[in-house]
Amino acid sequence: MNTAATIVLIVVIVVLLAGAAVLVGRPMMRRKHLQDRFGPEYDKAVEQYGDRRLAERRLADRERKHRDLDLKPLEPAAREQYATEWTNVQERFVDAPGDAVAEADALITRLMHERGYPTGAHDTRIELLSVEHGHTLEHYRQAHEIARLNEAGRAETEDLRQAMIHHRALFDDLLGQTYRPRNSAASRGAHNHRTGTTDPTGTPGTTGTTGTTTTAAEYDTRAPRFDTTKPETR
Repeated sequence: MNTAATIVLIVVIVVLLAGAAVLVGRPMMRRKHLQDRFGPEYDKAVEQYGDRRLAERRLADRERKHRDLDLKPLEPAAREQYATEWTNVQERFVDAPGDAVAEADALITRLMHERGYPTGAHDTRIELLSVEHGHTLEHYRQAHEIARLNEAGRAETEDLRQAMIHHRALFDDLLGQTYRPRNSAASRGAHNHRTGTTDPTGTPGTTGTTGTTTTAAEYDTRAPRFDTTKPETR
């Protein structure tokens, strides 16, 4: 084989190897992107659809729909107003826990609408929220299930307290607050000496922050620290 033929053969082999690398690498990069973007919602989708490729197509569809939304961050004054409203809701929990849970759900719905999310069918809400809020979305599902029990008159007070905690996780996430895990569950149901009421979600006299992967029992509701350094990705 002469030199020219050898060079051509080498070029063909290199091109084929490069093409194979692209074919193998692109799905892996796409999968990594979806896992990072959706967090625990990626695994939930795989479980839901029973097929990884189908789940990834569905998640990619959610991303495309999410890009079409006219999402906008809240102004600082609006954030403070929502935080104050949440404090008022949680203070009503002591006297009327069922009503407080319903008000918390309504407050989140209003917050979603102001941010630019659709507030129609629950499944549509879940799909679009999952793109940016996958780490707190399971809290919202749990709160929704407890709300249904409450409507049927089958929710105990502890169930309702858990619903407030679950609602709080997504509320803080939508509000743009930073979050951190609580060191212990000892402050659960702590008394608010400023108002004379009990905070059903934890530490007294606060509007709260959350932890990225906290459970309901670990949820921290200390004073809010708004994170304005990370605008929602479009």
